[in-house]
Amino acid sequence: MKRLLTGFLLSTSLGLGASPGMAKDQVTGFTLENGMEVVVIEDHRAPVVEHMVWYRAGSADETRGVSGIAHFLEHLLFKGTETLAPGEFSATVAANGGTDNAFTSYDQTAYHQRVAADRLGLMMQMEADRMLNIRLSEQDILTEREVIIEERNQRVENDPSALMREQMRAALYLNHPYGTPVIGWRHEMVTLDLEDALDYYRSFYAPNNAVLIVAGDVTPQEVRALAQTHYAPLAANPDLRPRDRAQEPPQLAARRIEFADPRVAQPYVLRSYLAPERDPGDQEKAAALTLLAEVLGGGQTSVLTQKLQFETQKAVYSGAWYSGTSLDDTSFGLVIVPTPGHSLDEAEAALDQAVAEFLQEGVDPDQLERIKFQLRAAQIYARDNSGSLARRYGDALTSGLTIEDVQAWPDILAAVTGEDIIAAAREVFDPKKSVTAHLKTQEAAQ
Repeated sequence: MKRLLTGFLLSTSLGLGASPGMAKDQVTGFTLENGMEVVVIEDHRAPVVEHMVWYRAGSADETRGVSGIAHFLEHLLFKGTETLAPGEFSATVAANGGTDNAFTSYDQTAYHQRVAADRLGLMMQMEADRMLNIRLSEQDILTEREVIIEERNQRVENDPSALMREQMRAALYLNHPYGTPVIGWRHEMVTLDLEDALDYYRSFYAPNNAVLIVAGDVTPQEVRALAQTHYAPLAANPDLRPRDRAQEPPQLAARRIEFADPRVAQPYVLRSYLAPERDPGDQEKAAALTLLAEVLGGGQTSVLTQKLQFETQKAVYSGAWYSGTSLDDTSFGLVIVPTPGHSLDEAEAALDQAVAEFLQEGVDPDQLERIKFQLRAAQIYARDNSGSLARRYGDALTSGLTIEDVQAWPDILAAVTGEDIIAAAREVFDPKKSVTAHLKTQEAAQ
């Protein structure tokens, strides 16, 4: 139960944290001659920097049949290059008092280090090296493949909730690669080989497919000079292909999933709707959906909490979430965890009734203003973390947005009206574009 609630709360908090502060960030952007985009975010309060290289390539850019290769390659990039021995990259970062890591998502892969500002040049030198000069052996493949399979075992196979959500996402996206898990399908992961990794690497790891984000105690002039030294000499990939992905056909029927597992301790109902994402120059609908998630399920005063937990007492938890930073159509989610004595069918009916009443009653103006105030506060506090600022811009720029879109987002949120929220809700809450899942114990399924 604790893991379930933590996951839902994290999803909501990420939605909040995606918004920039109300004051203008000190952001400078420019592009190197080889096509590498550079963003500098100044924050001179501490002599440290966050150095991040984001690739406009994630699991949704994989070739069908080799799912998990984007995440697998992320692991492999910590192996050797022509000049660095396996493990030397991270060891060098640690020896210089820094930390490093990486992550893969549907739309991007990112590598990042946090170090003292005077070590920035060294980070660029090493990151530029592994952008084009990775050296992998068959033994590297065998060893690291076992690592990612064990990671899937721990995160997915051993968690019935994760297994159900994986099935839900595959049902929500009939054709789009967002329906394939980032970590990969296990039966495909076990066959990933060296050539699969090198094909993805050669296709997407190039300066003209990368965004360099440097946040912290630096100036644009300093970053430009270092980037010219370390990144500008790298050759662009002339064969880089557009991100033309398979898109969704018209969705004509609601889908339902029942997932039973003897390990389930807390049954619940989860629903996902296909929803529009933030688009460059057109973020108003996504802003309305962002506020809809907060109005419906953003805290103790939210509509679902009040109706389902306090008034009818049919839920021990309820919530809503939406993450609009996505290259293609994203999703809007609802959840209800029933109180003891209430079935999943009763819980689902109560959720539907609460949403229907909300659409009829509209948005409480006072609640909306409180939420906007809380968002503005969260946006301002988020400016205290240069790493969060770097991630905000990197995530946006590799999802099709621009620096201008990121900076316009607070004003767009502030302009959303209650009528905008209801209109967005009526459009998104289309049963034909939904998947409803019941997670239940094995005994309840019999």
